[in-house]
Amino acid sequence: MRIVSTNVYVGPNVFAHFRVIRHVLELGELEHWPTGRLGDSYIEPLLEILPGLHEHGCSYQEPGGFVRRLREDEGTWLGHVMEHVAIELQNIAGSPVTYGRTRSIDGQPGRYNMVFEYKDESVGRGSSALALKLLLSLLPEEISVDGRPEDDWDFAEERDQFIRFAQSRALGPSTASLVNAAEDRDIPWIRLNRYSLVQFGHGKYQQRIQATTTGRTGNIAVELAGDKEETNGILRDLGLPVPEQIIVRRARDAVRAAKRIGFPVVLKPLDGNHGRGVSINLKTDEEVELGFQKAAEHGRTIIVESYIEGFDHRLLVVNGELVAAAKREPGHVKGDGKHSIAELVGIVNEDPRRGVGHEKVLTRLEFDHQAERLLSKSGYDKDTVPNKGEVVYLRSTANLSTGGTALDVTDVIHPDNREMAIRAIRAIGLDIGGVDFLTNDISLSYREAGGAICEVNAGPGFRMHVAPSEGTPRDVAGPVIDMLFPPDSPKRVPIAAITGTNGKTTTSRMLAHVLKMTGFTVGMTSTDGVYIDGKLTVAGDMTGPTSAQMILRDPSVDAAVMETARGGMLRSGLGYRRCNVAACLNVSSDHLGLRGIDTLEQLAEVKRVPIEIAKDAAVLNADDPLCLQMADYTEAARLCYVTMNPSHALVKQHIRAGGQAFVLEEAMNGHMITIYDGEAHTPLLWTHLIPATIEGRAMHNVQNAMFAAALAYNMAISIEDIRHGLRTFDSTFFQAPGRMNIYDNHPFKVILDYAHNAAAVKAICDLVDRFDVDGQRIAVLAAPGDRRDEDIRDIASIAAGHFDYYICRCDDNRRGRGHDEVAVMLKEALLEQGVAASAIEIVPDEQEATRRALEVAAANDLVLVLGDNVKRSWKQIIYFNSGAHAEEAGSRAPVAIELPNTDEFTFDDDVEIISDERGVRIARDEGD
Repeated sequence: MRIVSTNVYVGPNVFAHFRVIRHVLELGELEHWPTGRLGDSYIEPLLEILPGLHEHGCSYQEPGGFVRRLREDEGTWLGHVMEHVAIELQNIAGSPVTYGRTRSIDGQPGRYNMVFEYKDESVGRGSSALALKLLLSLLPEEISVDGRPEDDWDFAEERDQFIRFAQSRALGPSTASLVNAAEDRDIPWIRLNRYSLVQFGHGKYQQRIQATTTGRTGNIAVELAGDKEETNGILRDLGLPVPEQIIVRRARDAVRAAKRIGFPVVLKPLDGNHGRGVSINLKTDEEVELGFQKAAEHGRTIIVESYIEGFDHRLLVVNGELVAAAKREPGHVKGDGKHSIAELVGIVNEDPRRGVGHEKVLTRLEFDHQAERLLSKSGYDKDTVPNKGEVVYLRSTANLSTGGTALDVTDVIHPDNREMAIRAIRAIGLDIGGVDFLTNDISLSYREAGGAICEVNAGPGFRMHVAPSEGTPRDVAGPVIDMLFPPDSPKRVPIAAITGTNGKTTTSRMLAHVLKMTGFTVGMTSTDGVYIDGKLTVAGDMTGPTSAQMILRDPSVDAAVMETARGGMLRSGLGYRRCNVAACLNVSSDHLGLRGIDTLEQLAEVKRVPIEIAKDAAVLNADDPLCLQMADYTEAARLCYVTMNPSHALVKQHIRAGGQAFVLEEAMNGHMITIYDGEAHTPLLWTHLIPATIEGRAMHNVQNAMFAAALAYNMAISIEDIRHGLRTFDSTFFQAPGRMNIYDNHPFKVILDYAHNAAAVKAICDLVDRFDVDGQRIAVLAAPGDRRDEDIRDIASIAAGHFDYYICRCDDNRRGRGHDEVAVMLKEALLEQGVAASAIEIVPDEQEATRRALEVAAANDLVLVLGDNVKRSWKQIIYFNSGAHAEEAGSRAPVAIELPNTDEFTFDDDVEIISDERGVRIARDEGD
């Protein structure tokens, strides 16, 4: 059994609307060994190793369902078992997931699509790799398989290593609580690095956090909180209770300071945190010197301060309100009169709530040098058996990260202490801050019971509050999110997703233009690149999830238009969990035979994904049956149909039921785009007034304009703004590069288009037919090399009959084809359609083919260039010196005429017979 290929889907995809990993598995010999045949000798060790599998419901959807599947007569196949093991391994590593699905691949015996949910990509990949090892290790020796681990392979060791790795990748408890609070409020989030930097919201509405420090936390406030001396001084000046402090840099100065303040004292580094380097209750010169050495390990500048008797409390203030209070106790064991301290540590660590680092609610106790030193002060060591009920401390500070515990005391804190904490945080200038307050009884006012603020913390931890050892958990993350996003404040930018086979880029550009004219700063992804406010930011085919994330992370963007192509969805899914509006323009033959998509129905299933996640509106082509069927899968609030057939029966029924539709209606003055919405019937715009339609001739751009209008309308753009946007969008190279760009500054007309599949070529050929051309029609034909042979031939077959002369070429990237293979295939298809050989020329190189077409063209001709590198082709077209070429070739370029037998003809002296690779032709000066 082996993993053949892997796809990591970062968002909604054809398998699920959330993150999943898909492996293509090949079972090989194990196809003949389902669990029913392997028997209990295989199943029982697996369940003993991973007892959590008993809770998996599988298809039975109840605990124990998966085990039932394992033990059925035939059982289940190991690909399915691997799915459940990968899920369970993530769960025990603290990454809770539940979804999985494994299905055989049609026509490929022994191969399976195994899909399972993940939270972190590396953890997900690691879980499946470990699952595969485990399953192979349990196989009987008589089954010969590759990849079986060595005999000394230790699963428990690998499992623990995997858990530690997963913990290192996970969000910390504070950050995780904020993410959960955001999700509860339907606020999107993006993890910006592998640590705790997180973006909440999209575009211009985004807010950032780093652990519990927000983008609004002032730098001065953070610096002050980190400077214990400055903090102490500011709070003292405000009359708040603080211990006396002296700053020192040498051990002997620390001793002098302690004597001046008066024993006992506390020593700690000036800018330390998490209790590192802190020594408390120091009563002698020797202890002070040792405490200085410990503190000096964490900083050169040391604070000596008066020791305040009392329990350590953390008071958490968010946005000027105290939201939680916790009493903290250092890591300790309680004697039972039977076990040694070392044994008691082991017993305490058996508590399932304790884990490594921040893995769980509590951190495991560590019996280390610091614990031994603290014990030695009491005359104890690790082998001492403390009396029953005796508390033995292993740490001097109460940080949870060193094994401390926390008791929630929010409900009993005295109002004076509450107000004191709020004043302290406000004095430092923090939006989120933690006050470390020492007192014997938090329910009594500090004015009566005494106590002091020993520290103010920027970026305080939330773990002790969201999951205290005892007491009520507090939602401290919610107030932070509510501070960043007050009620009714925007959190998302409107997202429009546009998919289909043809027209995506033009429709995306049209919609982006409409939105820009309305005042939005638009982020757009397309096959040309990523655009921010109309400016190209990243060039290239940028229609996948990475480019979508670029848009949503940009702080200037307040509207997003996402061209969404098949390739990105198949590779990695979508880059956003949902969109406001989505449109599928059409589904036609393109890219079939690639990435497991062999039929139009399978292609439609891929292109349906944006429609499935649209929230406000799904816009569908009612003239395309495959698009029409997507209506059954959308949960959008509105369903809008686009049709160029005013007699469309289903659309009429939809309109009568109060539905929404954009319909192309014919009138005496031409075609009118009309909006039907409920009882409203609104004429939008004559198509000949839309420049991109070439006075209504380019029917494919008429349809694109209808989709752009429908999307804008469902994004609450006014009808007047939609009209203005469409009337100011044209098909120039500047606004729509490679999309029906027309150049008229030569004696002949040139059209450059990126059409690269049969449907797109048909649309552009139909446009060419609508032009009145006095001269010849010349075409530069091409097709991508990774298309099926029949798709390449279809392009030529459709173009046949529309032109007088054809130049067949190849793309720069042959995509596995021979030097002129595609061009030859195009020529053969043209010949099959009855095009004369003399009217076909093969020029494999794109630049040479374009140049040849321009040289052949004469006055009043029309040249269609199907370009791949459209920027380069456009430069060739506009910089071509047609005047110089005309002087070389005469006032009239050669006209191709098929001559069956030149011997039967006689010619005047001014007629030239030309025989070259294009065949035999005659040429006469235009003046004769």
